[in-house]
Amino acid sequence: MGVFASTDDPGSTGHEQVVFCQDKQSGLKAIIGIYSTALGPALGGTRFYPYDSEDDALADVLDLSRGMAYKNALAGLDLGGGKAVIWGDPEQIKSEALLRAYGRFVESLAGRYYTACDVGTYVADMDIIARETRYVTGRSVEHGGAGDSSILTAWGVFQGMRAAAEHVWGAPSLRGRRVGVAGLGKVGKYLTGHLLEDGAEVVATDVNPKALAWVRANHPQVTLVDDATALVAADIDVYAPCALGGALNDDSVPALRAKVVTGAANNQLAHPGIEKLLADRGILYTPDYVVNAGGVIQVADEIEGFNFERAKLRATRIYDTTREILHLADAEGVPPAVAADRLAERRMAEVGRLRTIHLR
Repeated sequence: MGVFASTDDPGSTGHEQVVFCQDKQSGLKAIIGIYSTALGPALGGTRFYPYDSEDDALADVLDLSRGMAYKNALAGLDLGGGKAVIWGDPEQIKSEALLRAYGRFVESLAGRYYTACDVGTYVADMDIIARETRYVTGRSVEHGGAGDSSILTAWGVFQGMRAAAEHVWGAPSLRGRRVGVAGLGKVGKYLTGHLLEDGAEVVATDVNPKALAWVRANHPQVTLVDDATALVAADIDVYAPCALGGALNDDSVPALRAKVVTGAANNQLAHPGIEKLLADRGILYTPDYVVNAGGVIQVADEIEGFNFERAKLRATRIYDTTREILHLADAEGVPPAVAADRLAERRMAEVGRLRTIHLR
């Protein structure tokens, strides 16, 4: 086992540290990216995914860790931004030995990075990782943790969507609106429930047959379409990308019929400039790292001793944060993504500066 590459100067990405980790016997290949610790230790989940190449894995962890810094800043947390990826198919190589080896690498960073769940990792995995490191959140309730962070992720996305609906249609409700949900996994299924309870009509899709079977059994009133391409082109009021990133790209945005985009997926904009393309088409985009912060709020609460009601109250405030960003965007004549970036950068600079005040 060993760190096979580490740098405190990862080029022009702005990251403080990027660490490549490998344990050949268990098959572990992981990358931990720490974008910023200006507000506190970096917090962000571990994604377990079969990337096509190491370059793809690196690109993903760099984007995701930067997004976490902005997300944590706007969520009002005293935490910086980080993320990790494990390169491989979790269905094929995930094991106790691999997860514990990964936990030792997290521990080696001595608290600069706290990990949690993400795509391909679950609460049970965090319990195993925690056998080797103190710096893990998203653990099971039985082990003093917060449990499934998807619950408050979905709740926060719903709050952001309510704020967007108020901004566009004048009322903070999705009642009578047609919402397209792309991805019915850990977050999408909870979001679907909130939308139906609010009186929305839901159209959805997923690549996983098990997810489709679940929604047929639990919410038969949901209309299912073949794929994300069909969903984007459907007659919907709101588009909610809840799977992997890059859902808003040069092909999907021109075809999009929705007036609002609010979803749980990280890094929804395929490249810089997409936010302007959305604005030019009159589509209101609520930045993903603002509205999907409920999960990180939930696991961050675990650090101080988890209380679900306290965490849910904090996640509910995503409605207020989203409203503030949308009003700021209008006032400054910029897309909401730019307004959100400015608010996050301001907090990181103003509060992060206080660390220069010497304490005995």
